Amino acid sequence: MSTASNSGGNSSSGNGHSHGHHHDDEFDRGLSYDLPVFARRRMIRLLAGASMVPLVAACSSDDSGNGAASDSSSSGSSSSSSSGNSSGSDCEVIPEETAGPYPGDGSNGPNVLKESGVVRRDITKSFGSADGVAEGIPLTITLTVVDQASGCDTPKEGAAVYLWHCDREGRYSLYTDGVTEENYLRGVQETDDKGQVTFTSIFPACYTGRWPHIHFEVYDSLDDATGGQDVAATSQLAFPKDVCDTVYATDGYSQSVENLSQLSLESDMIFSDGYDQQLATTEGSTDKGYTVTLTVPV
Repeated sequence: MSTASNSGGNSSSGNGHSHGHHHDDEFDRGLSYDLPVFARRRMIRLLAGASMVPLVAACSSDDSGNGAASDSSSSGSSSSSSSGNSSGSDCEVIPEETAGPYPGDGSNGPNVLKESGVVRRDITKSFGSADGVAEGIPLTITLTVVDQASGCDTPKEGAAVYLWHCDREGRYSLYTDGVTEENYLRGVQETDDKGQVTFTSIFPACYTGRWPHIHFEVYDSLDDATGGQDVAATSQLAFPKDVCDTVYATDGYSQSVENLSQLSLESDMIFSDGYDQQLATTEGSTDKGYTVTLTVPV
């Protein structure tokens, strides 16, 4: 099967990961396996909304602060998440998301984090005994990790980010038939004095049932990331639609065109309850490649 489903349960595992999954036979349960996560987040939002009713009534004379629905037709060259770049009282922790069934962090089968070579910038190639190369439109990914407690103004230097995503065919290395021996499109980096990490990769596919996305985990340190310690945050990055449409019109992404046509950010079971903080600023072209940037408050 060439397309992989990004769904996963949430249970603890012996390696200290708080978002772990169950067993190998659960890798292929499909999108329904994400529903508990979706339902949980939806319930949290409903409860939060209910708790705000008295406050809204008391402040009905000034409704200028009411949040507006996010525009899903953001420009491909300047799409961004305003919430993700906010500071002060508007600063919020990045939404917690499922790591899916293909994390490769030891919480659900393979653990690439303990392998020599996983700390790297270029994740297009497999490392170690594997030699596969992921083909696709070039993509540079920069995440800026900031301290939410300080109002998102303080970068978290010395933290670590583990990032992974599917390839042009929608496959996840280590798990999907045909690439189980590969470990490309996975890598770890330590944040610099600006709280930033940058990865060189390729634009991921849109596979059945999920909006195009990138997974990432934030750790307190590089030692924590490579040593199987607790994850500080697990989330996903989303791409704007017009950029996806442009990329998927190029060679090698044909299946993504049909898959994307059946989805929207509002209907995706992960992003449907809000994606302002996760919609990356995206710039570039299919000729020169794209860059995506996202601020990650933790």
